Amino acid sequence: QVQPVESGGGLVQAGGSLRLSCTASGRSSSGYTMGWFRRIPGKEREFVAHIWNGGLTNYADSVKGRFTISRDNAKNTVYLQMNSLKAEDTAVYYCNTVPPVSTYWGQGTQVTVAS
Repeated sequence: QVQPVESGGGLVQAGGSLRLSCTASGRSSSGYTMGWFRRIPGKEREFVAHIWNGGLTNYADSVKGRFTISRDNAKNTVYLQMNSLKAEDTAVYYCNTVPPVSTYWGQGTQVTVAS
């Protein structure tokens, strides 16, 4: 089954940084708008950021100025650089196309920010 593989999560102190990666295993992400989403405990999955194939980006207000999404089509990989992390960023992070395809959700990667 074709699914993205997210990695790079972990435990970090508030104010720290992490870089997430999403590799579109078995499927090229080139030509698709790709996005990062997250599921905060007790809440619905929410949009974080997306990047058009041409490189234009868009962010949720809660992460604007702290997170940066980028992509490397040659590596079939989308990244999320997360700086100035806050406790409220604790979540499982997922990537998917935008709009998301219900059958394309991967396992996600856990990000835990200790305050």
